[in-house]
Amino acid sequence: QVQLVESGGGLVQAGGSLRLSCAASGRTFSLSGMGWFRQAPGKDREFVAATGWSRGTTYYGDSVKGRFTISRDNGKNTVYLQMNSLKAEDTAVYYCAVRTYDGGSYYSASDYNYWGQGTQVTVSS
Repeated sequence: QVQLVESGGGLVQAGGSLRLSCAASGRTFSLSGMGWFRQAPGKDREFVAATGWSRGTTYYGDSVKGRFTISRDNGKNTVYLQMNSLKAEDTAVYYCAVRTYDGGSYYSASDYNYWGQGTQVTVSS
């Protein structure tokens, strides 16, 4: 089992920045990658960003490229999501997720097997 604890959400004005953190505990030796997804009311869960755990290869959704940056601290088993130039449409619950196996797609929610509880990000226009 892997447990995830997210932090850093909140209310920010459009154009502002926030940094989300997600700390993993438990069977962290099995981590293959970590990612962030988001879900706005009435919408499907959307891929935001992900990183491979060993090599640090990063992946981004089209809507956040150039504005969001994912990074990891392997020693702390923590992944970060730096969000800049925030827009009202970035408002959503942001979920951290972990995959403990190789293969599949970093972009697909179904290829992650552990999820955090979610943290609300609200961007006011």
